[in-house]
Amino acid sequence: MVTLPQPQLPKEIADLYALALDLRWTWSHEGDALWSCVDEDLWERTHNPWTVLQSAPAERLKSLASDQDFQAKLAAFVSERQKYLQSPGSFHSLEGASQLNGVAYFSMEFGLGAALPLYAGGLGVLAGDFLKAASDLDVPVVGIGLLYQEGYFRQLVDGNGMQQEFYPYNEPAAMPVEPVILPEDGWLRIGLELPGRVVQLRVWQATVGRVKLYLLDSNDMLNSPLDRGITAKLYGGGSEIRLMQEIVLGVGGWRVVEALHPEIEICHVNEGHAAFAVIERARHLALKNNLDFWEAMWATRAGNVFTTHTPVAAGFDRFPADLLRKYLPYVEGAVAARGVKLDDVLALGRANPHDHDEPFNMAFLAQRGSAVTLAVSRLHGEVSRHIFQPLFPRWPSCEVPIAHVTNGVHIPTWDSAGADRVWTKSCGKERWRSASCKDSEPIAGVSDEELWAMRGEGRQRVVHIARAHLARQLRERGADAETVQSADNVLDPNVLTLGFARRFTEYKRPNLLLSNLSRLDDLLHNSMRPVQIVVAGKAHPADTVGKEMIKEWISLARQARYRRHVVFLEDYDISVAQELVQGVDVWINTPRRPWEACGTSGMKVLVNGGLNCSTLDGWWDEAYTPEVGWSIGDGAGGASEDVDLLDAASLYDVLENKVIPEFYDRDVEGLPRAWLNRIRQSMGRLTPVFSGARMLHDYIGQAYLPLAKAIRARQKDHCADAKAMNQWSRTLHRRWPSLHIGNPMITRTETACRLVVPIYLGEVSPASVRVELFADATAEYEPEAVLLHQEHAIPGSTNGYVFAGAVTGSRPLEDYTVRVVPFHPNAFLPAELPLIAWQH
Repeated sequence: MVTLPQPQLPKEIADLYALALDLRWTWSHEGDALWSCVDEDLWERTHNPWTVLQSAPAERLKSLASDQDFQAKLAAFVSERQKYLQSPGSFHSLEGASQLNGVAYFSMEFGLGAALPLYAGGLGVLAGDFLKAASDLDVPVVGIGLLYQEGYFRQLVDGNGMQQEFYPYNEPAAMPVEPVILPEDGWLRIGLELPGRVVQLRVWQATVGRVKLYLLDSNDMLNSPLDRGITAKLYGGGSEIRLMQEIVLGVGGWRVVEALHPEIEICHVNEGHAAFAVIERARHLALKNNLDFWEAMWATRAGNVFTTHTPVAAGFDRFPADLLRKYLPYVEGAVAARGVKLDDVLALGRANPHDHDEPFNMAFLAQRGSAVTLAVSRLHGEVSRHIFQPLFPRWPSCEVPIAHVTNGVHIPTWDSAGADRVWTKSCGKERWRSASCKDSEPIAGVSDEELWAMRGEGRQRVVHIARAHLARQLRERGADAETVQSADNVLDPNVLTLGFARRFTEYKRPNLLLSNLSRLDDLLHNSMRPVQIVVAGKAHPADTVGKEMIKEWISLARQARYRRHVVFLEDYDISVAQELVQGVDVWINTPRRPWEACGTSGMKVLVNGGLNCSTLDGWWDEAYTPEVGWSIGDGAGGASEDVDLLDAASLYDVLENKVIPEFYDRDVEGLPRAWLNRIRQSMGRLTPVFSGARMLHDYIGQAYLPLAKAIRARQKDHCADAKAMNQWSRTLHRRWPSLHIGNPMITRTETACRLVVPIYLGEVSPASVRVELFADATAEYEPEAVLLHQEHAIPGSTNGYVFAGAVTGSRPLEDYTVRVVPFHPNAFLPAELPLIAWQH
């Protein structure tokens, strides 16, 4: 076992240890002055209490222990934290809240702060915001992730403008995590069966306010060098290493849940990486309750939620079938005695269950193993229903069972000190600890002068940060003193500041603003209405196109003509993002529609009075109205060169004719009243709607509470309902081919069309099906399903019945088709049984 050094604290200040390990300091700044007292210089450089505490000399700690003023500050902060931890959150005021025993939230990455670099981008930052919001609302959630030795890369741009990647080691002792120690067994280790050996996974925990994040790590001396490297690098290595990471996350992660929180009923898989958790959960229950694997799947699936973040099918993780057969034999060994083969289980990850050579798709496994699947925006829901269509053959895409919960951001993580003052005056201090901070008058009680002062303060800070960041970049590249000092002259705190920061990849089109350098030059150098741009972002190490895009921006920013107007900030991470979103005036976003599943960077400027200018993709497709920001393009989308040209022209038009004039249109008091009104509308109307609190409430209402009720029903009386539903499903599968639909007869009246149709159910029970008239969506009409009722048996037939019903309205009867679908009052259909039969 590794011995982890801990700060040796005098008993008078021993509370600092727990405070430093609680990542609530990433969003709650009551203790900032306290940590600054410990070591002001180190605090300013790191903003990491754990580092400050570990690095403090013993003499300094001894001095603080006898400092009465410091002890008073410490006592006040401890009291404030205890109040936060012990006061019930708004979750407990929800109807049915007591019925939720717990949620395990699985994610390949978590972005909680720069001090815990276990994230690559938006997926991880979203997962971090999810845990923070759960803490604020007091939702019973635990996180499950991996502790990477290297995490994602750090970025350096060389003298040629090319991105270089570096992978600093994540020393666990230097991060705010601690081992999970059991009273009798010591450090918790999870055994994981891999070919020919059992890998030992150490379990760590990070404290996120009221929430625990459990992290698995294979870097244990008990393992071979190969196995110690499984959790070495986030998204590193080839297909086999990636598969082992996902087995560690899903299988090992669920074993952590069983070891520490057996009361948990909801398993939330955040993207398909953790989908093996649904297999391990079923396997565990099968062994515990003497069930076969499919009975256990029916018993556990009702408690599984899958959030898909991928807007293109090619983005799903896929693995060769033979690789799965190599790494998952333990499943077959555990359940084969009840007649289940490994290939039957692997069929869960194939579009065609009978194609044994089809690659195994993790998203397909997650969807088939979950009762509820959710996309991350309204538009992404539409896209996802088409992507998952192969799992629901012959079902209309509009009925593919994928709804959506639009992502939200944890507002206190992203708001500036000035924004915090404004919102506190308008909505009170507890405003983001519920989903109810909504005013009829946006930002009520805050004057235009106060709003503009807040924006000026934010812009001044982002200019200061950009200058300091640029100076450091220049020093580290070996620039002379005069060049380093020139960084003090870039940007102007009184000039309209555009921000653009995200992953550099082709579909995000980060270089759309560079498509017409003449128009860009005019924007930047207009003496009466100048513009400046702050850019940041990384490209995937293997994305040469993305790296070339970065090089283009670097080339522009290094030219003497643009050096004061364009700044590229290297090594984009959460810390840089926080500074940018608090200060820029307009956030630019240019993805190709509909390839941005949601995107949350633009949400983070809302609380700070920043405005959005974006293509109508992801969250902005549902947020945009002309009063709150600007749209780019016509919303048609697509990937052609013509679309790119049109969107680029639209972006310049919007900036030249709308954004810039409105910012510089000042009254006699020097205030841009129209701009401030737009800020007021954007802040007041959008910030609460796209908050993490709203997101959590949606998950609770759409998934957690309904599924908690469902899984209890299925597992009651030794899983009696689950066994019966498994048998119902098997019987319907076997007998479905015996069903067929006769020719309908139609009778028209002045007000309706009555339809009767013979249905020959063969061996299928009438109670197991519904007969419907279905009409798909058209340009004029929404999709519609009309239930037909059973009138009488058909004389002389075997299990044949006449079904009848009527349709009213002006819709053409030709739109409708008779169909038969499964029915069970307690099943999630068609998610759990996608059978369907059509008249033709």
